Amino acid sequence: MRLKSFLFCLGLTFFIHVQLQAQNIARPKLVVGLMVYQMRWDYLYRYYERYGENGFKRLMREGFNCQNTLIPYAQTLTAAGHASVYTGSVPAINGIVGNEWYDRSLKRSVYCVEDPTVKTIGGGPAALPMSPKNLWTTTVTDELRLATNFRSKVIGIAIKDRGGILPAGHSANAAYWYESTSGNWVTSTYYLNELPNWVKAFNNAKVVDSLYKLDWNTLYPVETYVQSDADDKPYEGKFSYEPKPAFPHKLALLAGKNYGLISATPHGNTLTLQFAKSALVNEQLGSDDITDFLAISLSSPDYVGHQYGPNSVEIEDVYLRLDKDLADFFGFLDAKVGKGNYTFFITADHAVAHNNSFMEERKLPGKTLPYAETPAEVETDKHFGVKGLVETFENFQFYLNRRAIDSAKLDFSAVKKYLINELNKMPEILLAFDTEDISGATLPGEFREMYIKGYNAKLGGDIQIMLKPAYFYGGKTGTTHGTPYPYDSHIPLVFMGWGVKPGNLYRQVFMTDIAPTIAALLHIQMPSGTVGKVITEVIKD
Repeated sequence: MRLKSFLFCLGLTFFIHVQLQAQNIARPKLVVGLMVYQMRWDYLYRYYERYGENGFKRLMREGFNCQNTLIPYAQTLTAAGHASVYTGSVPAINGIVGNEWYDRSLKRSVYCVEDPTVKTIGGGPAALPMSPKNLWTTTVTDELRLATNFRSKVIGIAIKDRGGILPAGHSANAAYWYESTSGNWVTSTYYLNELPNWVKAFNNAKVVDSLYKLDWNTLYPVETYVQSDADDKPYEGKFSYEPKPAFPHKLALLAGKNYGLISATPHGNTLTLQFAKSALVNEQLGSDDITDFLAISLSSPDYVGHQYGPNSVEIEDVYLRLDKDLADFFGFLDAKVGKGNYTFFITADHAVAHNNSFMEERKLPGKTLPYAETPAEVETDKHFGVKGLVETFENFQFYLNRRAIDSAKLDFSAVKKYLINELNKMPEILLAFDTEDISGATLPGEFREMYIKGYNAKLGGDIQIMLKPAYFYGGKTGTTHGTPYPYDSHIPLVFMGWGVKPGNLYRQVFMTDIAPTIAALLHIQMPSGTVGKVITEVIKD
């Protein structure tokens, strides 16, 4: 009798366990989002023949490749890109309109993740305090935390503070970034009161010094870098201690002295991914059935790209080395989380323009413009007899000096109209227009829509300018980004792993579609300001 009762109870327990298991929502153990700063879409193919089988090629072989992914707003900048990928929203809604913007009430520029109410943990005395408080909406990482009653772990990691903080969202367990004066990975009191022991141990190991000792030479013989310009070009930037911008770049002499320069080498990617591995192991991400999220951003390609330009041997070498780092990282995820147990995606915050001296050599259009007061501003001041009618210029927007205009008893609309007319006389400006009437701008609808999505009524300026294609503000070396044109706005997007079916998609999708697609895959609510749509073709039935 007792045996029958025991067997009945055992059977009932097994039945209940099976039923509960059947009711569980199918989710991966871990989601890994990897954003590669300044990665142009064409880098997937430009160096394809030189990639190994287990890095970018594995992504494209096993993953779902959205070939025509664009940024849907005008200001293609780092902070805006990170915020929009993880919020599924745009600057008009999420409040991150650039890396910085002008605050009329404070009479100064505001940095995207500045927060004077918190303190930096683990950095040097000059480290600035940071948090996500300037982000107005939730992120997909926040929504995962909400969906699991905050049992999911979320960690953001990047060399640049904004790249670690904005993807991690408001409710993250932690965000970490690299502090260049101390060579430490740091956080702020927004997240933690002290660094975990594993972070302290990583910092104490001074991995950066061991990477410096490797120097930076080309991975392969320099003459094999046929997809790049010549190594030593006058329009490439150089490290201050070097005689010219050419390989080899001697780094060993920096060990223990200069912790910042690692960011402008491919070793910065290696350092970031090593720290990410340590976070995964020590925080036990992906170790149970509650989905965790690891948001990683690789900042170094942006530093290298700005300094040398996208046609440099340095950039080709960065991506050949990143390919090897990716292969190693995928192998690590396979071993620690299990192949098929994690969902991975890769994208970029923006792409980048070609260097215009490079373009000029090839008889291609484009021009680099110096940072200076425009003739239009000078003429407007002269016309109205008042100096300083423009308060500042940020994110291709002019902020008029309302105090000066009021004091001189000038008509605000008249000043704005006059300046717009003068700006439109300048040959490099395709169009200057009133931000209060973006819908009336004489632009193709696609570009008009990008400016509408990029303009924030609370934070934006009074006049927007759109430069001609391949025109940008900058110095004589390197390059930059920030325009709505395809060279800045066409970015890679590949999903791989749990819940993803292999394939290619050639219809147009947007950066803002990533968060709702991940949300749909995880069966959670999309972020609060989402404007993107689910890329249904990605998801395995």
